[in-house]
Amino acid sequence: MTDTPRFALPLLEASQAQKHVTMNEALARLDGLMQLTLTSVSETTPPTTPQEGDAYGVPVSAVNAWAGQDGSIALYVNGGWAFVPATPGMRAYVADQNGWAGFDGSDWVLGLITLSAHGAGMVQKVIEVDHTLTAGTTSAVSYAIPGQSVVYGVTGRVLSDITGTGLTGFSLGVAASSNRYGSGLSLTQGSWLRGLTGNPLTYYGSEDLILTGEGGNFDAGGVIRLALHCVQFSLPSE
Repeated sequence: MTDTPRFALPLLEASQAQKHVTMNEALARLDGLMQLTLTSVSETTPPTTPQEGDAYGVPVSAVNAWAGQDGSIALYVNGGWAFVPATPGMRAYVADQNGWAGFDGSDWVLGLITLSAHGAGMVQKVIEVDHTLTAGTTSAVSYAIPGQSVVYGVTGRVLSDITGTGLTGFSLGVAASSNRYGSGLSLTQGSWLRGLTGNPLTYYGSEDLILTGEGGNFDAGGVIRLALHCVQFSLPSE
């Protein structure tokens, strides 16, 4: 055996000359794999100017130096690409998606919490959107809530003042309940909201989040950042 079985770290051989080369190669791979951060898991083309220690999750149909390495972790070490097989259950922070992901045997799944023997799992998500208000009594964030999800709550931050004639505040909710995630909410820049669902609520179809003006109508132009906190469930394989 010339490499370790899990992370493909090169092993020293008996009476090997220049042992430091092999040892340094193994240390460089360990340095890239411990507390793993993947720059991306969706790029199919290797970067033209990678930095030493960069790591990528190689997706299906990758090309050039990554061709034929689907499902591997590509580490840029000692001026070239080294490939380590990803195994089910591995976890990594995915930098270009700003979140933790788990490997389910074929893909890196953002927010993966649990994984069954046949690929079923629970996926926790934070869906964040910056919404610019439209003029009127209400302003809808289209399909902000994905279907087949269990929602724990919505948080938010006003990025620029929400204005309107006679407007004293706003509520946040959905079509069935205009204030499900808060009422009497502040209009001023920097104010925040934390709307928790008393019991986690299931949405079987996609729905809008709706802001409703209190005391007046919205002017166009105020901006609010909303974050939806939910979980979804993947199916087992056949």
